[in-house]
Amino acid sequence: MEKFTPTFWLQRPIHWSLVFGLTSLLASCGYNDISIGPTSLNSRYTEEQPALSGNGRFLAFVSNRNGNQQLLVFDLERQLFIGTPGINRAETIAESPSLSYTGRYIAYLTSDQGRPVVALYDRATQQSQIVTPTYRGWVRKPNISPDGRYVVFETASRGQWDIEVLDRGPNIELDIPNGATVGSPP
Repeated sequence: MEKFTPTFWLQRPIHWSLVFGLTSLLASCGYNDISIGPTSLNSRYTEEQPALSGNGRFLAFVSNRNGNQQLLVFDLERQLFIGTPGINRAETIAESPSLSYTGRYIAYLTSDQGRPVVALYDRATQQSQIVTPTYRGWVRKPNISPDGRYVVFETASRGQWDIEVLDRGPNIELDIPNGATVGSPP
């Protein structure tokens, strides 16, 4: 009769160099290298639809933090979130952001009485206004010019997707031409 001797996987010959190599690889690629949290750019929630300001300083994106979808603006230079009161309202969704050159103006898609509309947020006045209140059809994918004067978007008012260009007029205050950021001293 044969004698049975149990062997465990730890008793088998192991190529220790392979084990140490994989362990060090896993340790060097740990999640601690990426800053994750409520005050950092990355989180454990879905972040999507990024838009970068023309000067590369501000990043607007849609996040699912705090249990609801919201539009956030992050200052890449100072590594902090910028307050945008009025963009994220209860029972509305803000999405598809677009930033002017210095990030003063943010064009985005939101809803008004259950239908999508294009809104424009001014970070200097901290106010948002709907710029497409008279469009009967659906709108999507807003984009703002670097100076903040023109807003383009797609509309289905004629039964197909067309491109509309909205001129906000010559009397609006353009995005700050000298490159100073909103809220900086003169």
